[in-house]
Amino acid sequence: MDDLKCFTGNAHSRFSERITNYLDIPLGRADVFEFSNENIFVRILENVRERDIFVVQSMSHPVSKSLMELLIMLDALKRASAKESPR
Repeated sequence: MDDLKCFTGNAHSRFSERITNYLDIPLGRADVFEFSNENIFVRILENVRERDIFVVQSMSHPVSKSLMELLIMLDALKRASAKESPR
């Protein structure tokens, strides 16, 4: 399980904590916040190079913000060289 990481956005972080506790792995560290002009910022705070990554993000209210957080987090993980799934 050393190659497995799980990250979460702000939509339902307690659910992600329960998942990672069950799997006995730490929750991935990332800064996910919104600027005053409603731009969303994501910074991955650990090495994800060539690791399997799971992102837990529910599509709760407000859906558009939750979806944008998810997409920006996926982009940040891809740019940080997270492992790509086989096609």
